[in-house]
Parts: sequence; structure tokens; C-alpha cells
Amino acid sequence: MTNAEILPIVQAALVDIAGDEILISGPLTLETSFNGDLELESIEFVALAEKLQERFGNKVDFVGWISGKELDQIIGLTVGELVEFISQCLA
Repeated sequence: MTNAEILPIVQAALVDIAGDEILISGPLTLETSFNGDLELESIEFVALAEKLQERFGNKVDFVGWISGKELDQIIGLTVGELVEFISQCLA
């Protein structure tokens, strides 16, 4: 899958988790940050991990990927980084 195909899947998962209001300022882009732009809570990251597991199965280990990151990396995480991670897992 390409990044362009993965982005709408991630967007749909995030809308399911956080609601339509995350799209008030426009659609998600690869530069959208989880903390600064979306202000996701830790429980929402757990829900995102579950959604990705449902969609991609064991191919995408979001929990393992994010647990290997430093706090400042998690705070600065963008949708594009997640999309790229998913793309690499599916390659």
C-alpha cells in the first residue's frame, strides 16, 4: 500500500476514536501532529493501536513501535511518521 492509500485509513481510525471535530481545521495531512494538532490522550493512542490491529492484524505492531520511542519523539509524532511505519510494515 502507498502512503496515499494508508492516510485515509489512519484518518478514519482517528475520527472513530476522537470524533469528527478533529477535522474541523481540515483533513489530516502527513504533517499533522498527534500532540500539538490533535491533542490525543494516552487512552486514544491505545484505541488507535486497537484499530490498527483490527485493520492490519499482526503486520503492524504499533505498541511495539511506539514503546521504542523516547518521550520527546512521542510528543512530536506526526501522522506521516505513522503512515510511513505502516507502509514499511506492509512492504
